[in-house]
Amino acid sequence: MRGRISGWQRLVSQLVFILYLGVLFYFLFFSERYGRTDVSDEYHYNLVLFREIKRFYRYREILGMKSVMINLAGNVAAFMPFGFFLPVLWPKTGKLLSVAFWSFSFSLVVETIQLVYKVGTFDVDDLFLNTLGGIFGYVLMRLLFAWLRAVRCARRGRRAQG
Repeated sequence: MRGRISGWQRLVSQLVFILYLGVLFYFLFFSERYGRTDVSDEYHYNLVLFREIKRFYRYREILGMKSVMINLAGNVAAFMPFGFFLPVLWPKTGKLLSVAFWSFSFSLVVETIQLVYKVGTFDVDDLFLNTLGGIFGYVLMRLLFAWLRAVRCARRGRRAQG
């Protein structure tokens, strides 16, 4: 990945990644809209994979689609930029398994912080959905780079013919 983007593109990518991390940090730990500021004396956690996903699906009509989408699609979408930018900024992480590992690891850190500081719920379903989001972001990045490469080749071909 390193040779594929110019210096200014790398700088812009770094700035966008830092902005993304700041926004993600805000929503995960401070956003009142998503109930992150409720501090209680109890720990909340889910250690059963797919329990919350099934619950959100089962009660989707009661909870409302907005709530379901924020929880399920939001957890995926929140980590897509992580999977997109990670291999761009750190080329050694440019393999699918590496991105999956780092997405899971970053999500585990976030979930653990939420548990320890009681600013959210430690949820293995979030680990799964966040990791899936990182993988989707990686796939999107690979598709984008392949498309850009094809466009460059097509332009070179037209110049050579003209």
